[in-house]
This record gives sequence, C-alpha cells and structure tokens, in this order.
Amino acid sequence: MMTKDRYYDLLGSKFNSSEEIVSEIINLKAILNLPKGTEHFVSDIHGEYNAFQHILRNGSGNIKEKIKELFHHILTPQEQQELATLIYYPEKRLKITNGLRNDEWYRHKIDQLIQLVRFSSSKYTRSKLRKSFPKRYAYIIEELLFQTSNQTDKKNYYTQIIETVIQLNQADTLIIDLCYTIQRLVVDHLHVVGDIYDRGPEPDKIIERLMTHHSMDIQWGNHDIIWMGAASGSPICMMNTIRISARYNNLSIIEDTYGINLRPLLTYAEKYYHDNPAFRPKIEPDHTESKEELLETTKIHQAAAILQFKLEEQLVKRRPEFNMEHRLLLSKIEHDTSTITIKGHTYPLHDTCFETVSKEDPSKLSLEEEEVIQRLLQNFIQSEKLKRHVNFLFKKGNMYLVYNENLLIHGCVPLNEDGSFQSIVFEGKEYSGKKLMDYFEVCLKQSYKNPEMHDDYKTDIIWYLWSGENSSLFGKKEMTTFERYFIKDKKTHTEEKNAYYHLREEEATIQNILKEFGLNSPDSHLINGHTPVKEVKGENPIKANGKMIVIDGGFSKPYQKTTGLAGYTLLYNSYGMQLVAHKPFSSVDKVITDHEDILSMKRVVDRPLERKCVFNTTIGKTLLEEINELYELLEYNAH
Repeated sequence: MMTKDRYYDLLGSKFNSSEEIVSEIINLKAILNLPKGTEHFVSDIHGEYNAFQHILRNGSGNIKEKIKELFHHILTPQEQQELATLIYYPEKRLKITNGLRNDEWYRHKIDQLIQLVRFSSSKYTRSKLRKSFPKRYAYIIEELLFQTSNQTDKKNYYTQIIETVIQLNQADTLIIDLCYTIQRLVVDHLHVVGDIYDRGPEPDKIIERLMTHHSMDIQWGNHDIIWMGAASGSPICMMNTIRISARYNNLSIIEDTYGINLRPLLTYAEKYYHDNPAFRPKIEPDHTESKEELLETTKIHQAAAILQFKLEEQLVKRRPEFNMEHRLLLSKIEHDTSTITIKGHTYPLHDTCFETVSKEDPSKLSLEEEEVIQRLLQNFIQSEKLKRHVNFLFKKGNMYLVYNENLLIHGCVPLNEDGSFQSIVFEGKEYSGKKLMDYFEVCLKQSYKNPEMHDDYKTDIIWYLWSGENSSLFGKKEMTTFERYFIKDKKTHTEEKNAYYHLREEEATIQNILKEFGLNSPDSHLINGHTPVKEVKGENPIKANGKMIVIDGGFSKPYQKTTGLAGYTLLYNSYGMQLVAHKPFSSVDKVITDHEDILSMKRVVDRPLERKCVFNTTIGKTLLEEINELYELLEYNAH
C-alpha cells in the first residue's frame, strides 16, 4: 500500500507551486458547470462499415440540426443540405465541385464553417477545443475562431489570414480540417452497444475507425465475443466464426483481412463434401465470385458446421453443469432412416452432410480433423491484426457499462418469469444479475490471457455465452443452428427468448434491474442492443414508460426486410435524449451527388427538468474526486 506521504509527493510532483494547484481547482470547478457533452449510442453494426461511418460523420443528424439552428434565416433547405454534405465528405465533395469554386466561394464557405465550429464548441473549454484541432492548421483555426464582431482593429488581420490561405491554394485543406473538426465537436463521446462483427463485409474497418475515435467505449455483443473467443484459443468459437463468414460469403475477412490461411480446411472440405443447397452462401446481387469460388465456400461451410457440432458435443459432455444436453443432436441422428427425434418428435433430415460423423461416436474427431483444427487455431491466435483488434475490444470494452446514470448492455439480464434474476452455478458458486455478468467478463479476460489453453473452464464459458440459456448475450433457451440447416419444419427453428424480453416492457422490471446495478436516479435508463425492433409490426423501441430504449442499429441488410427501417441510434445531450430512426443506407456516392441522407426522424425520449451539466455526469464525479484531492494537497503543502 502506498503511504499517504508518498501519494501526496507523487500528486504534488505535477504542480510546481500552490498557485498552480489553486489554478487547477478553479479550472476544474468551472468545467463542472459546463453543459454535459453529447453522447452518441450505436449498436449492432455487423460489419456494415459504409453505413456506420456515415452515421459517425453526420452525428445521427446532429450536424444537420446545428446547421439548421444557425443558418435557418440565411440558407435555404437545399443550401443547408449541401453544406451538410460538404461537412460529411469534404474531400469527395470538393473534388466533384472543383470547377464551380472561386475566391468568393472560399471566403463564404470558410466563414460558414468557422461559425459552425464556434457554435458547436460552446460546451468546451478552450483547452479541450484546442486539442480537437488538426495540427496543420491549428493556429489559423484558433485565430479565426476567437474573432468577434466588434474587433474592428483586427478586421484586416483576419481578412488577410483567409486571403493568404486562398492565394497559397490551401483553402481546400483548411475546409477539410474545419469539416472534420465539426464532426468531432458535435459528439463528445461514442458508445458502441455491441456486435461489430459478422454478416457485413468490413468489421475490421469499423474497428480501425473506432481506434482513431477521440472518446468511446464498447459493450461486447455476442458476435464480438465469438471472435474474441477464437483469438483466445477456443476451437469451437473459431469454427463458428468460419461457419458464419462462409454463410455470408465473407471468408475474405478471415483470409485477406486477418491473413489466416484456410487452405488446410479447404483441402479437407474438398475431400469429403460436395455441393449442398443448405450451405450455399448468401450472396449480394453485385457479387463477383465465380461458380468455382462459391462451390469452395459451400464446402468450407459444411466442414466448419460439422466440426462445430462435434466440438459442441464434446463441450456439452465435458460441462454437464451448463445444462446443454439437449444439444447433443449428432448423437440423436438415425443414419439408416435419415431422421432425428427431438423433444419426442421425429423429423426427416434434409441436405445432410454427415459423411465424417461416426455412428458409434458422433463427437469423435479424426486425426486429420484434429490436425486441421490445430493448424487453423494457431493461425487465428498468431494473426497480428486480429490480435490488435481483439486487444482493442478488451481495452475499450466490457460486458456492461454504467455511465451518466444509464445502464448499457447488449443482450439481457437473464430473468425468471416472476421477474427475479435467473441464477446458475459455475465452478461451485451461484451467480445471477450483476454478479453473473461480472463473472462472464472475468472469464473472457482470463481466457484471452491464456490462448494456449483450449478446453479449460474459462474458455468453455465463452461458448456458453454464445449459446447457453443463462447467457446475458444470448438470452434464449437454445440456439437452433442444427435444425435450421437440416430440418424443414420451422417449428424446430424457434428459439424461445428469456423472460427478460417481454418483462422489459414493464417499468417495475427495468427499475429493479437498474437498482441491481446501483442506479436509483429518476433519470436513469437501460439502453439495449441485440434485438431488431420490428417497427413495421408496431413494435415500439421506447419501452417501460421510457425507462428502456432499444437501439439495435439495424445496419445489417438482412434484418431490414423484417424491421422496415435501418434501425435506431440515440443522442443524449444536456437537454435530454432523442431516438433517431434511420432509412437504409444506399451509398456514399448517393450522399455526395444527390445529398441523400439516411436520417428518418427524431423522437424525444426524455426531457429533464433541468439542463444537465458536467457536474451530473460520470466524468463530473471523477473531477470532484480530483478537486477534493487537490484541496487535500493544498492543506498538505501548507503543513
């Protein structure tokens, strides 16, 4: 334990005098009275990079609102939209309007952008604002930003700055920097409430973009932890990532993006599997793959699925406390009649590919299969880029987050039908509610620290998180992947949801969950991802008298047919919360040329009686602790 004297010596080393301590106290206490910054909540991005980065660029409509508020008497709606498009994609927009610009256009546009920077920065200290400026023009932006209308003595000074920028052909780069400054200022903090991975083609680009974001956090989703599990040395998680990537024709993520060689699996798959309608990849209309490439993917898809089912049976037998014996489906197959009996009903099997499944010991891996799995697993563990991305997920992520009196979770808090917290025993201890989610997080972190251990308890827990009944990330009785591939009767495809998903409509349920996580404020909410809101069927994303908000982003195109829109994002500023509905994203080109945006509408969720200040936030609590420490340091120095 550090002694008190040593602690204050270290703290005092940051300050050279009592005056500096006093100055810092004054500064921090002033910051506490600034309006809280805008938080931006997104969820379930599922690899759709273009749609995601567009929502980041437009701040879920926040930039358009700033433009409208500042220029509604000056600019027409069309001019406002053109200015917004320039801010979203400055390089591309400047490129296509190259022949339309003159010196007067530059003067006018730079002035508009400077006004917007000033307007968007009203909540920030000069110090924080200065840090947001791009380095190359930080001095120029700062000088232009702090001019005032009554500074007649310096009018020529400011005019000359802009004229020189134009004469030196630097106006485009200044405009670009101003646009990105506005993008940064309109959102103070970003929350990603789970599921960056799977389905869409570019989850890696999303993570690379997040790694450059100035302030953000992640709540892990079920599709995130399966990749984290693969990087942690879980063979079954690895096979699941390969299977899903093959299903959505995205094997290039594994091979090209992460440099993981799938040749051992392809060689094995071509030896035992053939074309199979149930395993052909889902393809987009504009796909460029040949028939031969799609056939290879179909074979890999089958091989990954069967290896996954074998590994799952091994895990279920290894961990009886997981209560997943009903998933021993390979063992229930009647090979002679090609049928299976599930829950007392017998079903014919279709599109089967059980050539490598032993009738005597269905979960047994051949030596060839074991070798393929081990080679693939080493490739996953040793992928530098995957390791870098998973490191980032662990650094910025958690199972849940309590932030500014709100609870952020991707999936659910498992509940019994009476609303009590569902419990389960792991390693001889009973867990439920918050303690269950804390336990899952510890397991994830410990497994990642020991990737060479492939079937230890902590690594097996990751698979339970993916498909176990009491998993806070799955939230269903069972995952019917096997049935969806091989049984045509859709009654077997049903995945019964945890009671949480209908009880979350009730305010008392949400209040009880919030209390479990230490939240008792009347302004607290539970912000949830994971389940697409089917607005076309009348479902409301605002539940439990406004205490629960579901923001599944709906970025994934397959979901949009059933939801009727491209999902929701959430904005929370000092005035309250607004839920933002989005139309499906078409393309960047459409935005640039036609000024087509994807914002649909905003809906007020909550409007506090008093405007929120930094004092009322999580950051405010930290600042108060620092202030108290500084007061103690002053007293300590005085003695």
